[in-house]
Amino acid sequence: MSTNSEATLFLNQPQRGFTLIELMIVVAIIGILAAIAYPRYQQYVIKTKRVDMMNEMQNIASIIQSRKLAQGSYSNISTKVKTDFAKAYPIQGIALYDVTINPIPLSPPNNELTSKWIITATAKTNQQMAGDGNLTLDYQGLKCRTTITPCTGENWN
Repeated sequence: MSTNSEATLFLNQPQRGFTLIELMIVVAIIGILAAIAYPRYQQYVIKTKRVDMMNEMQNIASIIQSRKLAQGSYSNISTKVKTDFAKAYPIQGIALYDVTINPIPLSPPNNELTSKWIITATAKTNQQMAGDGNLTLDYQGLKCRTTITPCTGENWN
């Protein structure tokens, strides 16, 4: 008799859990949220990496100026600046940009730096930043991103 009463008690209890329809609705909502959030996250990551490179370029420009003040001329620091800073960035992790430092125009002998110089960060092909454009910073502080024209000096964003 106890087995019948136990079965009756089990059947009379309300069922707990989720139906298949409820689970499918939750999965659909999560899928919609992910479809909206992931591209925005990717844009944020690209912008963050661009800002990191911009900061690095400003640091390089500051070092160029401080070395020039310490050594007295750009020609005295030209070779050292190029070997120290004209390389791939970021230094740690996957390199996203190649940096070059050149005089303006490219006519001095041996491309030595003059009082007019430009730092160019070229996005590496087949990397995350390839479609984001190249960055430049010159001796006057004029900042450009090649995807935005004309260059007005405030185009890094």
